[in-house]
Amino acid sequence: MIYPVPAVLVSCGEMESEYNLITIAWTGTICSTPPMCYISVRPERHSYQIIKRTGEFVINLTTIEMTKKVDWCGVRSGREFNKFKEVNLTPGPSKLIKAPIVMESPVNIECRVTEIKELGSHHMFLAEVINIQVNEKLINAENGKLNILDSGLVAYVHGNYCVMGKRIGTFGYSVSRK
Repeated sequence: MIYPVPAVLVSCGEMESEYNLITIAWTGTICSTPPMCYISVRPERHSYQIIKRTGEFVINLTTIEMTKKVDWCGVRSGREFNKFKEVNLTPGPSKLIKAPIVMESPVNIECRVTEIKELGSHHMFLAEVINIQVNEKLINAENGKLNILDSGLVAYVHGNYCVMGKRIGTFGYSVSRK
């Protein structure tokens, strides 16, 4: 009952003919130095073997405009469908790995697997973040800061997709001087 969690599209594959998307909610940050994250995937999923073999994947954050596509990718298998084509998403080049990014995503996190933990129903891919691509529209031109909350990011809460973005405070606001 730890909610909300992000609703992301993980892209994988080395060649366009094997590119795939999988919807993941079990993902997150695990370390800041070095920057690391994880995704948990059921071994029977089509993407599992691709990620295990290549050792790479991209976590693509999703927006309210992408939600129906994100859901579709979570209930259909890449064994049967070319998900990029079916939902009209655009694979783009990563900077440092072979797995594609999703061009419509506001943030693409390129990852290289460092370890796989077999935990039960899901196996956890621990990964080093090796590059991040951010849509330039999210960078404040005046101060250069990332304005991610205004991108309409999607979270998953117990079977429901929800939009994120209402600010209620900032880090340290409880102790800051006025």
